[in-house]
Amino acid sequence: MQILTQARGFDLTTKVREHIERRLRFAFDRAHPYVNRISVVLSDVNGPRGGEDKSCRIRVSVVGAADVLIDDCQSDIYVAIDRAVDRAGRTLARRLARQREYQHGYPDDRRTAISANAAAGEVACQAVPQL
Repeated sequence: MQILTQARGFDLTTKVREHIERRLRFAFDRAHPYVNRISVVLSDVNGPRGGEDKSCRIRVSVVGAADVLIDDCQSDIYVAIDRAVDRAGRTLARRLARQREYQHGYPDDRRTAISANAAAGEVACQAVPQL
């Protein structure tokens, strides 16, 4: 799992970078085999004017599915990171659960028919789709 971190409008400190990596590794630990890359972009929207302007955008590249894109804006960068990581983790977990449910919904007729033909002595040249 590759983690890319960028900051726009302010300097990215090692403390913030370590916080991001620790939170991401914890949130995506179970989904680790399905995640190619996680891209985090932090930005200060309003500059020095203040307000809820610290933005955290997370893009999770998932194997065999569409990317998960989460954007959160808060006044504190750590809160924005925590909320965005939590939301991204929950969204990815839901997607993977739906994917598993969809794959287990297929009847086993295709695999049974092919293995029955092979047991009867016929040579099966078809590829069995992975479910």
